[in-house]
Amino acid sequence: MKEEGGRAAQPTVDERYTQWKSLVPILYDWLANHNLVWPSLSCRWGPLIETATYKNRQRLYLSEQTDGSVPNTLVIANCEVVKPRVAAAEHISQFNEEARSPFVKKFKTIIHPGEVNRIRELPQSSKIVATHTDSPDVLIWDVEAQPNRHAVLGAQDSRPDLILTGHQDNAEFALAMCPIEPFVLSGGKDKSVVLWSIQDHISSLAADPGPSKSQFGVSGVKSITKVGVGNDKPVESPTIGPRGTYLGHGDTVEDVQFCPSSAEEFCSVGDDSCLILWDARTGSSPVVKVEKAHNADLHCVDWNPHDVNLILTGSADNSIHMFDRRKLTSGGVGSPVHIFEGHNAAVLCVQWSPDKSSVFGSSAEDGILNIWDHEKIGKRPDNALSRVSDHPPGLFFRHAGHRDKVVDFHWNSCDPWTIVSVSDDGESTGGGGTLQIWRMIDMIYRPEDEVVAELDKFKSHILTCSS
Repeated sequence: MKEEGGRAAQPTVDERYTQWKSLVPILYDWLANHNLVWPSLSCRWGPLIETATYKNRQRLYLSEQTDGSVPNTLVIANCEVVKPRVAAAEHISQFNEEARSPFVKKFKTIIHPGEVNRIRELPQSSKIVATHTDSPDVLIWDVEAQPNRHAVLGAQDSRPDLILTGHQDNAEFALAMCPIEPFVLSGGKDKSVVLWSIQDHISSLAADPGPSKSQFGVSGVKSITKVGVGNDKPVESPTIGPRGTYLGHGDTVEDVQFCPSSAEEFCSVGDDSCLILWDARTGSSPVVKVEKAHNADLHCVDWNPHDVNLILTGSADNSIHMFDRRKLTSGGVGSPVHIFEGHNAAVLCVQWSPDKSSVFGSSAEDGILNIWDHEKIGKRPDNALSRVSDHPPGLFFRHAGHRDKVVDFHWNSCDPWTIVSVSDDGESTGGGGTLQIWRMIDMIYRPEDEVVAELDKFKSHILTCSS
């Protein structure tokens, strides 16, 4: 397909999807496709709850963004995660994109006061999750203790276990949980970054884990009489104010992230094109403020859990920037270590791999989820499957199974090369959303000499079967 001037025309969404689907049995070790009635704006892995010979069962947290005919919900699902090299090729190739996957089963529904824009689980206790909606408050839920609700029109909202107050305007997307302390971080339209400690509340919950306990029973906390949005009846929940409020952005804060090695250090990005590093020990002013980290709004940020000097940012300018915090200075244009350009639309989510320090993923409004390895930049590809000359430097896998913007994804720390991703398919297909759980075949990321040696072991078997 050619355009005038000899440039190759971009394939349509349907053409790209058809080509991708034909390659699924070759590129994937496992893929589960789950059609969603309503779009999900966030997806997160929860705790591992059962292990077996060929698969594990794990909690999965999703949202349902409805049109108002039924309530918005926070969904807790059970996901059967098939172990590597177990899924049959026929199963992988014969999925139905209009069907619901047998690997994903709804376990519990929480009726959420307003749309669930973002979900984050607490590393110290992954049954505790925080959610953002179109409200100034952060809502905290004990998803195991919460009662299962039936989402019908007119049903009363579920009661959050704790409400974090402190924003002066809606805080819709920027949300993070600290990996080493039970701290919560949020950013909002009020241009502020707000920090809370929920240590006392987690301790109280752990001391009384009875099945009937559906809220944090902490003495001395205030109660709030309105929860989120869309709630006519007053609902009381315990609430706490912030540990600190940090001002430095000139526009909406779109994402926040903790430093993996410190509960006091964190970063934020926003619609002012700024990347800001903060340290709660030095006060409420920015430690470093990069005025022009990108040439457009910043949508997402992630801090490398293996190398705390590396920070990723994703932007409406379609690119991902990798910064070394040792080289950041306040003011002016940020000088990234590398710029990754492999998307044709705004980047919505970036996340480092929990398994390999140089690998990360990025998803965008172009419907693509890219997997990168920054150590491959400037080097001869060490894997035969990576030698594609027209791919951007560092890009080694492109997941094209979604047909509209990929709004969120999450690496599985229990099975590090397994990813869950969700897309909002309303604009292109007229449908709800798509949830996909997938694992690329390991020959794509393993060193070539390893792959060749393994294939050589099975050479006689392969030749026998093909003769």
